[in-house]
Amino acid sequence: MLRVDTIDHRIISCLVSNARSSYAEIGAAVGLSAPAVKRRVDRLLDTGVLQGFTAVVDPEALGWGTEAFVEVHCRGNVAPGEIKANLEPLPEVVAAYTVSGAADAIVHLRASDIHHLETALERLRSVEIIDRTVSTVVLSRLLERPPAPDQQA
Repeated sequence: MLRVDTIDHRIISCLVSNARSSYAEIGAAVGLSAPAVKRRVDRLLDTGVLQGFTAVVDPEALGWGTEAFVEVHCRGNVAPGEIKANLEPLPEVVAAYTVSGAADAIVHLRASDIHHLETALERLRSVEIIDRTVSTVVLSRLLERPPAPDQQA
């Protein structure tokens, strides 16, 4: 794994704040030339530290404003890869995580409305490996932030 130094952290912070910043703008903020920033960004991409650049879209603006977090309890001992393979075909599943505790996984669902969410939950529950689910519908988003590379734990 690539060792990320202080300058890399600062470059990543600039990109997290505004991924459309030019290499010159980032260079001015971190004290490097634009070509030096480009080399570092290319290295961060090549090593997987940076995994790409994307547009951040408000799901509600696209009609997917209803969301829920669902505890998934599987039948027997199911490998994470098998859970993932069974969840990938469901378009409403926007994220899934293995977790500690009673549940085998936590699934983040997005839907257009409560009826759509109910339909998505029914399809999720019908997946062969799933024994039961426990759902929590999101009422409002209080805080959501990207990873902050300059914050040390």
